[in-house]
Amino acid sequence: MKQRLLLLHGAIGSGKQLDPLAAVLRENFEIRSINFSGHGGEPFPEEGFSIPLFAREVHSYLARTNNSPANIFGYSMGGYVALYLAKHFPASVNRIFTLATKFDWNESGAAKESGMLVPEKIAEKVQDFARQLQERHAPQDWKAVLRKTSDMMLEMGKTPPLSKEDFKTIPHKAVLSVGDKDKMVSREETQEVSTLLPNASCIILKDVPHPIEQVSPQLLNSELISFFLNKQTVQ
Repeated sequence: MKQRLLLLHGAIGSGKQLDPLAAVLRENFEIRSINFSGHGGEPFPEEGFSIPLFAREVHSYLARTNNSPANIFGYSMGGYVALYLAKHFPASVNRIFTLATKFDWNESGAAKESGMLVPEKIAEKVQDFARQLQERHAPQDWKAVLRKTSDMMLEMGKTPPLSKEDFKTIPHKAVLSVGDKDKMVSREETQEVSTLLPNASCIILKDVPHPIEQVSPQLLNSELISFFLNKQTVQ
C-alpha cells in the first residue's frame, strides 16, 4: 500500500501547478492536494488570508479524509503552512519536506515582497502572467487574490506567524530545501531554521530557481522518495 503524500501550493498559486510533480510521484505515493481558500477557483474566506487560516483548512481536510498524521510536501508558502500546522496541530503531521519557503519575515522584506503583487502593474507589464493568474483562479478575481496575499505578507512582516522559539518546539522530522539559484529565498534563512528545528536537515538543490514550474519533477521525486520512503533512486 502506497503512503499518502499531501502537496501544498505556494502563495498566489494553486494545486494545479503541482500536477507535473504529482504525475511523477504517483508511481510511489498516493497523492493528495488541496487549494487554499481563494486560490484555484475556491471561494474567498470571510476573513483575510493568513497562515493560521490556511493551516486550519489543511487540518480540516485531514480530519475529513482520515489522513492523519500526514506526510506533507510544501512549496513556498505551503511549506510555511505545513510547519505552522505541525506547531499547532502536531498530531496531524508525520513528516515535512519544504521547497523554497521564505522564513525570514520582517517589515522591510515583506514590503518588498508585497510590492511585487500590484495587480495593475502586472496587468500592464507582464500580460502573459496576468492571463495565467486569471485562468488559475477563475472564477474568482485574480486581482483580489494578489491584494489579499499582499495584505497577508505585510502582516507577516509585522508579526511572523512562527518565531524562532516556535521552530525549536516542532519535533517532526523535516527537510528544508532551497535552490542555489533562488532569488526570493536565501540558503541562509533556510539553513538557520533547519538548525532551530530539532529533527530537520537542509538541502541545497543545484541549479534550481524559485518558480516550481522550473524545478525538475524527477529531481524532487528522488529527494522525496529518499526522505519519506527511506529509499535511494537511480539518477
